Amino acid sequence: MKYLLNTLFILLISGHFLFGNNPNPNYTKNFVMGEIQLKSISALTFGPQGILFLGDPMNAAVYALDTKDSSPMAAAESFEVKNIDKKIASFLGSDLEGISIKDMVVNPISKNVYLSVIRMGAPIILKVDAEGNLSEVTLDNVLHSKIDLENPVSEEAESRGRKLRTWAISDLAFSGEKLFIAGLSNEEFASTFWTIPFPFTEKQTLTNLEIYHAAHGRYETQSPIKTFLPYTIDNEPQILASYTCTPLVTFPVNQLEGGKKLMGKTVAELGNRNTPLDIISYKKDGNPYILIANSNRTLMKIDPNDIASFEKSLDQKVPSSDTDGVKFLSIAQVGIQQLDNFDEENVLVIQRSVNDGSLNLKPISKKRL
Repeated sequence: MKYLLNTLFILLISGHFLFGNNPNPNYTKNFVMGEIQLKSISALTFGPQGILFLGDPMNAAVYALDTKDSSPMAAAESFEVKNIDKKIASFLGSDLEGISIKDMVVNPISKNVYLSVIRMGAPIILKVDAEGNLSEVTLDNVLHSKIDLENPVSEEAESRGRKLRTWAISDLAFSGEKLFIAGLSNEEFASTFWTIPFPFTEKQTLTNLEIYHAAHGRYETQSPIKTFLPYTIDNEPQILASYTCTPLVTFPVNQLEGGKKLMGKTVAELGNRNTPLDIISYKKDGNPYILIANSNRTLMKIDPNDIASFEKSLDQKVPSSDTDGVKFLSIAQVGIQQLDNFDEENVLVIQRSVNDGSLNLKPISKKRL
């Protein structure tokens, strides 16, 4: 759910590393017309020209879909859909127990919102427009391309009675004309990063990851990244990633090399008994910030300059419920299940209301963050 705008050169804008030097590349040159047969759906992210990437962990594949949704639209300040879960259930002819919202992304061109949803085990992509109207994104005969991940975690692999294949793809991001994919592989170091040039060819690079998990007090190689953001720190493109129980880790992009094992730099422990859900960057008063949504904690705001100046890597266990490393500011927003940039003034969230328990799609002004 992280998308970066096209530019002529690799530049620093809000700390991101961006697309390459062709201003009008033909990203759909190797696309084909046909059906996308999803077996599952997890993460979504937008690339250039309205291209939507769909992560299908059970197929261990990523599809690039030409949405044909590339007409610029002014930001709609009133973009809000109350009881989004009930509206989805009604639209799909289901009850609330029969649906699950897996991911949300904003099309940076049209400002339409795309949701990956599971209805009674079936993967579905929905689009929400500025008026709150829902429509299903057809996958029957569409222009698309596909890439199968090399050496994904086996369909038979389990941990504590749960299928690990659901984590073959845990998150996606597009940057620098590459698709970055986090998930699990069959390697000894199961936590893996795939780097894939786009448009897709047969080329892909697998890097196996290791981190020091300060909340657990040990080095780990088996847990998948839960959410990540491509971000430039001190002129060096990095992957800023977070895991369950909330270590925050950086990986240099230039070290994401095939067949290599890469040790991440743990710059923060943000608290145990928590899962990071989304991570984005934004600007407020001209200053860049990182924003993290969490399952059991508030929004967390981090100054990327603090990450840049943090020289060491955490390597000692942090007492239960404590935090360490780079400091963060708790923002008084809870119950946020999905988070993405909407425009220069707002982020868009799916948030559970603390007042009445309703689940709402709504904007939050960046001035409040």
